[in-house]
Amino acid sequence: MLFRALILRTSGLRWVRRAVTRSRLFRPMVSRFIAGETVAEAVSVAEGLAAQGFGVSLDLLGENVATLEEANRGLEHYLALVEAIGASPHVASINISIKLTALGLDQGDEVAEANYRKLLTAAARHDLFVRADMEASEYTERTIAMVERVFPDHPNTGTVLQSYLLRTDQDLDRLLELGCRVRLVKGAYLEPESVAYQDKSKVDSQYIDQSKRLVCEANYPAIATHDAAIITTVRGFAETKSLEKGRFEWQMLYGIRRDLQAELHHAGYPVRVYVPFGQEWYPYFTRRLAERPANLLFIAKSLFKG
Repeated sequence: MLFRALILRTSGLRWVRRAVTRSRLFRPMVSRFIAGETVAEAVSVAEGLAAQGFGVSLDLLGENVATLEEANRGLEHYLALVEAIGASPHVASINISIKLTALGLDQGDEVAEANYRKLLTAAARHDLFVRADMEASEYTERTIAMVERVFPDHPNTGTVLQSYLLRTDQDLDRLLELGCRVRLVKGAYLEPESVAYQDKSKVDSQYIDQSKRLVCEANYPAIATHDAAIITTVRGFAETKSLEKGRFEWQMLYGIRRDLQAELHHAGYPVRVYVPFGQEWYPYFTRRLAERPANLLFIAKSLFKG
């Protein structure tokens, strides 16, 4: 937790951001986690994964837009992505993850919800599923409440829960009652102890307990983790309960634990790869670095090479 907090705080410094985004030294690492900057590049990567038998969730990076005009442009970009996926022969294997703040949540719930509904209507024409990603804790209630309002009219959507938040057990109750699809993650934002567990063992325990509920009770949930021990535990639980392998899916990030992705796929489980792309990649990239402290040495060396 200490290293993660250090990386997240350091990444917010202007000179660090400038060094990372402008230096060619970081490009190999960035390309490991980010599938290019354009729709064409992202769809090409998605099609390659789909051809190997993986599901894909494409995420156009960019969040917390500052104006109504930017929110409307965000919607236009997502609509273009929908049409590009709709034209793909692998359309059935690809879905979309969105940030509601990219659709105007900071400009008001009404703005974001209107854009969200427009996107879901367009996606439904291609039988595309659209998941509203969970952002920092200040957006948790607003995101869940919006999904509760929208889902009855647009069942091609769902959202995400973060196990490290103190409130997640209650949110899980709400979403199980709603019946939407849920992705479970541990949580990647820097949150205070007033809203999130700080101890890794407690977060892991919460994640395992909530995963067990989801695979037993939820509508095709996504268990999103790269933690091999947790995967073994949840997989063993599902097998003990004689749950069908297609009852839920595993999700992992593009470029991380490809060995585990392949192992689960070959074992007959659905595996979906979360594939981010776009020009606004820096916040996502730094969150991935925070989850992998071993990369800190690489960064330090690169920053001080002059």
